[in-house]
Amino acid sequence: MAEYVAPIKDMRFVLHHVVGLDQVNTLPGWEEITEDVVDAILEEAAKLASEVLSPLNASGDREGATWKDGVVTMPRGFKAAYRQYIGGGWNNMLSPTQFGGQGLPHLLATPVEEMWGSSNLAFKLCPMLTQGAIEAISYVGPDSLRQAFLPKMIAGVWTGTMNLTEPQAGSDLSLVRTRASPQADGTWRIKGQKIFITYGEHDLTDNIIHLVLARIEGAPEGVKGISLFAVPKFMVKPDGSLGARNDVKCVSIEHKLGIHASPTAVLAYGEKDGAIGYLVGEANRGLEYMFIMMNAARLSVGLEGVAVAERAYQRALAWSRERLQGRPAGGGAKTAPIIQHPDVKRMLLTMKATTEAMRALAYWTSALLDRARHHPDEAERSRAQALVDLLIPVVKGWSTEMGIEVASLGIQVHGGMGFIEETGAAQHLRDARITTIYEGTTGIQANDLVGRKMGREEGRTALALVAEMEKTVATLAPSRDPSLKSIADCLGPALAKVRETVQWVVKTYPANPAAVAASSIYVLKLMGIAIGGWMLARSAEVASRALERGEGDAEFLKGKILTTRFFAEHILAQAGSLAAAATRGADSVLAVEEAML
Repeated sequence: MAEYVAPIKDMRFVLHHVVGLDQVNTLPGWEEITEDVVDAILEEAAKLASEVLSPLNASGDREGATWKDGVVTMPRGFKAAYRQYIGGGWNNMLSPTQFGGQGLPHLLATPVEEMWGSSNLAFKLCPMLTQGAIEAISYVGPDSLRQAFLPKMIAGVWTGTMNLTEPQAGSDLSLVRTRASPQADGTWRIKGQKIFITYGEHDLTDNIIHLVLARIEGAPEGVKGISLFAVPKFMVKPDGSLGARNDVKCVSIEHKLGIHASPTAVLAYGEKDGAIGYLVGEANRGLEYMFIMMNAARLSVGLEGVAVAERAYQRALAWSRERLQGRPAGGGAKTAPIIQHPDVKRMLLTMKATTEAMRALAYWTSALLDRARHHPDEAERSRAQALVDLLIPVVKGWSTEMGIEVASLGIQVHGGMGFIEETGAAQHLRDARITTIYEGTTGIQANDLVGRKMGREEGRTALALVAEMEKTVATLAPSRDPSLKSIADCLGPALAKVRETVQWVVKTYPANPAAVAASSIYVLKLMGIAIGGWMLARSAEVASRALERGEGDAEFLKGKILTTRFFAEHILAQAGSLAAAATRGADSVLAVEEAML
């Protein structure tokens, strides 16, 4: 079974030529993030991904994390791999420098994170949750918690979690019952149960810092009465050493469809006197603070869709070149590798083109996030942040849905052998399935997109983006290259459908938000394929210019143009049906009575 190979050439092309690395490394403090530095970091990350993490992916899936008497043991090899991971400084790429982090751009960390997700998704989840906890404590935690927790979390010596969900409260956090009682010394006693806590217990590190949503006694009902607390697994002494075990216990881990090596814990707080916790920020603003973690996690989970798609494509491509089956349509006297069959080519091109579109969209969103946080001009920061807000639900929702589709196609390419675990294709589909649920389901992302990001804003950011995308159509349309002209001919009508759909959302939302909600998933998918198609069109434009100048790898550049043309002709063609479903399909949903279901 071939190991993962990081697509560094594709990553570099997107970073350097499509999403604006040159605009990020000119921001204050990042002037030394040159192309050479970026390339060196990608090369080193690729080694860890392919040589250390990828070989543990299948074995970790088979062995899984195990629980006994409150203790979780990770699969063989994971602990050593984690030591190599933190020893290489990979855990602290994004973290603030004052606590030992490198403070690097999000755009640089994104392809590295993609490698972790492709090579071993179950492993990748632990540092992802830790990074979210680091961000929340960094932004709103008191200095005492920053000093006590951040240096070791950033170093990877301790990890972090996000504790939202309870048995009776899934996405509806207004139903949270976990309670926090004030103590005379300024701490709080936490009592309650949390479920679905990724890496809530493990043996990779000596301590875990749980960020927990709880309700202070007497707080307002609903989401306005929720506060955020930091609850360590082991208490931390003033000198930084570990003290007594806190009153938090892992009572079980879940038996899941996929990501078997990632322990999903049920945590009980306060079986005795109550777990000691520390208030993060102000009381009753916990949900607001938790969204610091949530938004970072949504971008990361969207990237998981890209990562699994890339790995599934690599596996399917390798199989198609080795598997001898049948004779190609249109000629050939001998049995041939299945990659020569037109339908297999179609499936592989669908996997490749979709993955490249998702990658470019995720990287561009990361570049915008860097500009939103670090650009010296306030107006540019606001513009970039508005785009980030619009794109996050698209990256999270569309990319994870497409990650599942690509992984499913990977099984199809394998034929019957894809349904057999030994080929490895099935694991990618099983692992990918959780990504559309993590950090808010696709429906939640779609409602966020049409409600908060379009309806309430009257579509200003979305329509401005459409106008920007239309400029690429105007540039490509006069081309004498039939591929570029075909791309423009497909992208233009797709963008017209996006514009019409956004205008429909803006018009309909104030009077009939239910109709917009019923159509939201189609709007999200329409935005995904349109923006993804636009990103690929930009890459095709860059590739065409490089070919005209005689620069670069000609075959690689031709491949970018042909991949974009395939996406335009086969996937952007869905824009019309998605727009029609969005703008005309709400009544058939809303008319259905409960009894009919």
